[in-house]
Amino acid sequence: MMLRHRSPKARAIARACRTTTDKSVWAAGLALLLALLLALPVWADDAAATDANAATDEKIIDTYGYSFYGDLSYPEDYKHFSYVNPDAPKGGEISLGVVGTFDSMNPYTRKGRAGALSSMMYESLLGEGPTGAAVPADVYAESYGLLAESLEYDEGKNWVIFHMRPEAKFSDGTPVTAYDIEFSHNLLLDEGLKSYADGVRKRIPKVEVIDDHTIKFYFAPGISRRTLIDQVGAVPAWSKAWYEKTGAGLNEGRMEVSPGSGPYVIDSVDVNRRIVYKRNPDYWGNDLPFNVGRNNFDQIRVEYFGDDTASFEAFKAGVYTFRRESDSKKWATGYDFPKVESGAIKVEDLPDGSPPTPTGIVFNLGSEPLKDRRVRQALALAFNFEWTNESLQYGLFKQRASFTQDTDVMANGVPEGAELELLKSLGDLVPPEMLTEPALVPHTSSPERLLDRRNTRAAMQLLDEAGWAVGNDGIRRNANGESLKLNFLFNSSASGTLSGVMENYVSNVKKLGVDITLEKVDPSQYTNRERDRDYDLVYDQYLTFLIAHTGLDQAYGSESSAFSLFNPAGLSSPLVDAIIDAGLNAPDSANEKIALKALDRALRYEFFMIPVWYNPSHWVAYYDQYEHPDVIPPFELGYMDFWWYNQDKADALRASGALR
Repeated sequence: MMLRHRSPKARAIARACRTTTDKSVWAAGLALLLALLLALPVWADDAAATDANAATDEKIIDTYGYSFYGDLSYPEDYKHFSYVNPDAPKGGEISLGVVGTFDSMNPYTRKGRAGALSSMMYESLLGEGPTGAAVPADVYAESYGLLAESLEYDEGKNWVIFHMRPEAKFSDGTPVTAYDIEFSHNLLLDEGLKSYADGVRKRIPKVEVIDDHTIKFYFAPGISRRTLIDQVGAVPAWSKAWYEKTGAGLNEGRMEVSPGSGPYVIDSVDVNRRIVYKRNPDYWGNDLPFNVGRNNFDQIRVEYFGDDTASFEAFKAGVYTFRRESDSKKWATGYDFPKVESGAIKVEDLPDGSPPTPTGIVFNLGSEPLKDRRVRQALALAFNFEWTNESLQYGLFKQRASFTQDTDVMANGVPEGAELELLKSLGDLVPPEMLTEPALVPHTSSPERLLDRRNTRAAMQLLDEAGWAVGNDGIRRNANGESLKLNFLFNSSASGTLSGVMENYVSNVKKLGVDITLEKVDPSQYTNRERDRDYDLVYDQYLTFLIAHTGLDQAYGSESSAFSLFNPAGLSSPLVDAIIDAGLNAPDSANEKIALKALDRALRYEFFMIPVWYNPSHWVAYYDQYEHPDVIPPFELGYMDFWWYNQDKADALRASGALR
């Protein structure tokens, strides 16, 4: 990356040269699409900022990739990412199983349920892998140009200019231009998620198309510069011409899709049964170093099933050929059938270097009974991880305590040093006990029996203190005679093991005198109910983090807490808001890590989720016709990205009758 002082005239000449000269091409990086933004202070003075940006002696950073602190792991002339096989053959098919239903191929609308992988046809300025996967997968929070061959920005990150590759094309053969990027950006504002649109309008007040392949974004003053450049670089590129011709809307469920510029296009769709994606033979970016060793399959097929039992049986029969296992019972006992014993199916436990997703039983903090922390604590005491893990999950999991589990930004023990000073600086926002007590960890339970008597007694005392007394019928009621009635929303397509875990949990809760119902609904109803936050409890997940970014606002911040799809508890905490701000405005990586550790501590203190378990590995099973690099990069498994097909092995499987 180069730091330059250039006049506007010099930069204009450089832009002109870029449009006429072949250049080396670069790699694509981390891009989160719709989960990265929430509103921040409003743009104050467009004209003044624009005038300031026009200074003739600006310090300009001209680069082939982006990271917030400017450190990039790959040089400008890199040939491919270090973890890929540059000689991986192209060809064959990988097929996957999905449980559920779909009624749309538009993944960007709240209406309907989108088909699996339906966003994979679209690329962005700073590229990513299938469905937003991290690229490169061996480093964190670094982005490299895909549709953009380079970018430049002022040192204060008040604006960014992307210089696009003129050779980039949509699958219908039309060029991808700066006008398409501008259109896509504005379409997300007009018809995208409200939390996204509200945040972007205030943070990115102006977009300017300079020429067909050059676009400039202006950023609002007075806000953190985190996740500004990488956010606009992550906007999916849609064809302006197609939307204008068809009159289609982004906010509608539909089967027809706009052309994308990515390596795959839709081949066929059979609603609720099958989706097939095929390689675009005219894909413009095949020879980019960004793509070397990637996008290796000719076809990606997705098969749909009503439940996980049917899906597993179909895998055993060879209906599909690659399976990521999440059911501990199946992993422990289900993979002893003949095809595994013969070697036709490989079963592998591969390392996962990503922080585990914060999954658990989430409390709807808008539910009246659950506003009382003592009620939430009592309900949490009914969950017995130790018994669950030993009796139902074969001891294969670890208990999760943190939102950044097993990372260097996980809070441990009593706050001290710089973290303690940060918390003290927030004054009365910080409860006194947070300064003197260790970071909250889950309770322990006896593995000998489902109902831990000690925890049950403690839970009952908490409910008594909260004013929920037990009646003659064993049901708890408040002073107004209202019963403590709760609804636990659950997806009926979940695995049998997960369903059993939650049934046992609900059984324990009922023994506390709580009138709780585990309501199992089909995937479509579950999606709609979850969007409307129509539940008291739900099995869901939150965003993990290793860096500060504005996606933290959308997942944990107060301003969008009433409607954000990424905040199922509806958490609204001034303390959390203040710590997020500290992380976003950290002057360097060291202070950023301090803020993130404090954020983990605060989120655990707020107690809006019962943490369950995590698995530090990828459990995969696949027909022995696929190969992968010897070392899996830490942040992606990459089976649709950088694995490849072995034709000789595939032929042997068919000759043996293991596959049709």
